[in-house]
Amino acid sequence: MDRLAEQREYYRNRAPEYDEWWQRRGRYELDPPARANWFADMREVEQALDAFGPAGDVLEFAAGTGWWTEHLARHARQVTAVDASAEALELNRRRAGPRVTQVQADIFAWTPPPARFDVVFFGYWLSHVPDERVGWFFEQVASALRPGGRVFLVDSYQPVRLDGDLQPRVLNDGRRFTVVKCYWQPGELADFAATAGWRLDARVTTHQGMLYAAGRRP
Repeated sequence: MDRLAEQREYYRNRAPEYDEWWQRRGRYELDPPARANWFADMREVEQALDAFGPAGDVLEFAAGTGWWTEHLARHARQVTAVDASAEALELNRRRAGPRVTQVQADIFAWTPPPARFDVVFFGYWLSHVPDERVGWFFEQVASALRPGGRVFLVDSYQPVRLDGDLQPRVLNDGRRFTVVKCYWQPGELADFAATAGWRLDARVTTHQGMLYAAGRRP
């Protein structure tokens, strides 16, 4: 199995467990200070997204179980939520509301409709894109946006980018997988985006749990 196929299989099987991680329950439980920091960082990004205002027609890549989809739908006229996992999209459908259309598709094989969206959002996805495909992915984002369209992203953060881009993952039942995981630094992301014609303001949350960025391609 190639690494992207294994990554898709992992997230398909992880869909019923994902909310445990996001809510820090079960084996993802944190001690009280770390838990407070996690949720404070989450609120910080939510407030930044509210200030950004993802209005109009929104495309969400790697929509997953719908934590961000639900937030986007509060602002948007319509959200198109794309994910490779039918299992994740079923949970997304239950959570996200009537203004959301779910599309099951492998993002590495799916071509978005050209110039159709006002905003493209992706949460916890860029770190799963291999370095050699990042430029291609940003071109996909650009092609999906109407003139003046904008982008917002959120992802994991580590103070140091690790050597290599593969990490092990284990499900609750003990099954093991390997996924792509690249921890971007804010300056590195802004500089890369600039070479591709984007202007991105990339930041790290107060407790350094998340990276987020917003911008556009002039």
